[in-house]
Amino acid sequence: MVITINGGTPGPTILSQQGDTIIVELKNSLLTDNIAIHWHGIRQESIGTPWSDGTEGVTQCPILPGDTFTYKFVVDRTGTFMYHGHYGMQREAGLYGSIIVSLPSGASEPFAYDYVRTIILNDWFHKSTYEEATGLSSIPFVWVGETQSLLINGRGRYNCSLLANPSLGACNVTNPECLHHVATEIPGKTYRLRIGSLTALSALSFQIEGHNFTVVEADGHYVEPFVTKNLFLYSGETYSILVKANQDPSRNYWMTTSVVGREPKTPTGLAILNYYPTHFRKSPSTVPTTGPAWNDTAPRLAQSLAIKALQGSIHTPPPTSDKTIVLLNTQNKIEEHVRWSLNNVSFSIPHTPYLIALKEKLNLSHVFEQKPPPENYDFNNYDIYSVAKNVKATSSNGLYRLKFNSTVDVVLQNANTMTANNSEIHPWHLHGHDFWVLGYGKGKFDITKDVAKYNLVNPIMKNTVPVHPYGWTALRFRADNPGVWAFHCHIESHFYMGMGVVFESGVEKVAKLPSSIMGCGETKSYHRP
Repeated sequence: MVITINGGTPGPTILSQQGDTIIVELKNSLLTDNIAIHWHGIRQESIGTPWSDGTEGVTQCPILPGDTFTYKFVVDRTGTFMYHGHYGMQREAGLYGSIIVSLPSGASEPFAYDYVRTIILNDWFHKSTYEEATGLSSIPFVWVGETQSLLINGRGRYNCSLLANPSLGACNVTNPECLHHVATEIPGKTYRLRIGSLTALSALSFQIEGHNFTVVEADGHYVEPFVTKNLFLYSGETYSILVKANQDPSRNYWMTTSVVGREPKTPTGLAILNYYPTHFRKSPSTVPTTGPAWNDTAPRLAQSLAIKALQGSIHTPPPTSDKTIVLLNTQNKIEEHVRWSLNNVSFSIPHTPYLIALKEKLNLSHVFEQKPPPENYDFNNYDIYSVAKNVKATSSNGLYRLKFNSTVDVVLQNANTMTANNSEIHPWHLHGHDFWVLGYGKGKFDITKDVAKYNLVNPIMKNTVPVHPYGWTALRFRADNPGVWAFHCHIESHFYMGMGVVFESGVEKVAKLPSSIMGCGETKSYHRP
């Protein structure tokens, strides 16, 4: 099943200028499903609208079938952003799109280009999200498996002969709607490609046949430019790259995406870079580029380390933090259910959204556990390279209460899963904030030696960051945006299985909540127009 927006997927790109107020009237026309939409990378800070973050169970009740809900927020920062479903696993069913925030008229970027193209990458499962969710929640556990296709602007490919009954006609590669996405370029011009990834599972490498390109933006922040032949993207990340159309204009070129970090069982994603006036349907005669080896972690870590803030656009981080939270990423079992956990605690979403419960001062003990999750793990005795001796974990919907305007360090520590010699990539996304990326490392984080290596000079600010296999990632943010904010792995099935936490700070400073976000859990009696 595909969930569309205005009849299509991806949904329409929202084009805006810095300082604009965006109003989205969302009607839920699904017959049986609730929905919520998150505005990924939009901090909801400028006019204080945490209820428009769009996170079911955290900032709002879900939008019921037949209901209409209005999101209203200000885009206070330029950059490449996205929106997507944040109820269940609806993002992977097609509920997503791009948000582009341009500079005000008369202002200029710190780099030159002639035209802009927007590309959004995704992966695609043939199973419905209902079937996947059932398997993830079942005993015995049924994993979602690898994706069947990689999509570039909603278009992908699949070997129809692999279907159980290919004669049914539902799979037809000659259908014009199944043609590759085409990006047309004029020879000699420079193009800014705004690229985002909203994959449900896959980490990707993106490359353009015969072209190097320059990375200039990441998650809405200018990057010290660097040239590369491929770009690694993790779910939730956005980049801008500059591509010069300086190759032979008599032919077209492949743009490809390939899976990294997992043994690829998915065909390479294909699109065409079309050199005008060559016909846009003329496929390149070359074999599509497959990208780097899927299990080579060195270039992925090297790219992470290469991304620094542009000189002249550096936001210097506070020199020290007030609190450090270390989150050990592990796979566990709770009563034979397979879960993902942080410090041996697996997250569960409450029926009453945290923002409403805290702001309206409901009986909190009825809403969520009052004991916060642990802030660290048994560093000295835990072996990150082996399956845990005891894989049992607990479940909680408790949250971290942070002092408003305090500076918080979070260290994400990766470890072995419940499968021997296996550690997975986890892209982590923070709602409501950007954070400084202070460092990446291999192995177990050393709170003394590794802290001394933090980049406090020119760290990039981002909202999504990977933690590499058997490695760690350190970030710092200031808890200066009043509200309640999710922080979670951006892989759909991992968050569904408990891989997330929630931060609260300054909720007493939040303005009066609109009644339209209420109506579930302990707020069923509240008026909801």
